[in-house]
Amino acid sequence: MNSLNEKIIGAVVEKARRVCPDSLALVGVYGSARTGDGHARSDLDLLILIGDEEGRKLAKGFILEDAGIGYDLYCTTWPMLEDDAACRQAHLGRLMDAEIVYASGEAALARLNGLRERAAALLASEERYRRAAETVERLCGAYARAMAAETLGAMRAWAAWFISLGLDAVMLWNGRYFKRGVKRTFEELAGLDLPEGFVEDIGKIVRSRDAGELGGRLTALLRSVMKFTDRAGQKDPPSKQVLEGTYEEMFSNWRNKMPEAAARGDVFSSFMNMASFQFMLGEIAGETDIPEYNVMEAFDPDDLAGNAEAFDAALAEYLKEYEKLGMKPERYRNVDEFVREYLG
Repeated sequence: MNSLNEKIIGAVVEKARRVCPDSLALVGVYGSARTGDGHARSDLDLLILIGDEEGRKLAKGFILEDAGIGYDLYCTTWPMLEDDAACRQAHLGRLMDAEIVYASGEAALARLNGLRERAAALLASEERYRRAAETVERLCGAYARAMAAETLGAMRAWAAWFISLGLDAVMLWNGRYFKRGVKRTFEELAGLDLPEGFVEDIGKIVRSRDAGELGGRLTALLRSVMKFTDRAGQKDPPSKQVLEGTYEEMFSNWRNKMPEAAARGDVFSSFMNMASFQFMLGEIAGETDIPEYNVMEAFDPDDLAGNAEAFDAALAEYLKEYEKLGMKPERYRNVDEFVREYLG
């Protein structure tokens, strides 16, 4: 570490002693100063971990004119590190890799190590696939923002956020996190399991010259990332515990609404009811090893009676999953029979 950085760290610790002696828990160095990627005018990434609001007096943004370097002494709280340990994004160097140069005591170090162990365990577990899926949901939001942008500049800005989320999703899926700066991004991806054409698609997005080209590139990358992350983990085999009651719920929610919508010529209701059925089937198939039913492929706005028939056909196919498990839907000849059995 160079003398300039040592002086800044010393100043932080000294100021804490003077103005908020009980606030500073830890100071750590991460980023380029830690990884050796720094250049002559690199700033200093510090983990300034504070335990209360008084510690925010340590925050400071400034520029050293003689060195031509800007600095942002940013304060981190324990809840912020707790959020890092939940691995909702893949830039975890602050938590995982900071070299601790000051500690208020063993308790602070033990708490930090506990969070590091929690994050490492999550990245090594099946839970990482859920984090990747959650990130893909945010990716879809960034995609929508980009596609709805009114100017090319705004579209590009949202595309940058879209790329960042896509990178996070893929890293989390692999159980990894980014340890180095932006310039090392593709080096850190090397050797990992990636969506088809992932790196190339990112390059095409960055080099897009108009909104039409950019939109097409974003769509291609979104599809590949969604397809990639949908592979996560082994699906559980069908079980009575998971499927029980689902057929009856589907029947109750939409079975009679489909022909009723057809009788009224209500295209919107037919579409929405069929889509809701599709989503429920998709949720079950996403977690359980059953066939994936593409009901909406059969939707026809000009044949609502046909939509009702397609619904019934898919529901009948789903019933076979019940039968494989030796289950039958709960049926009663009339309400009196239901009441007798229900009341036992």
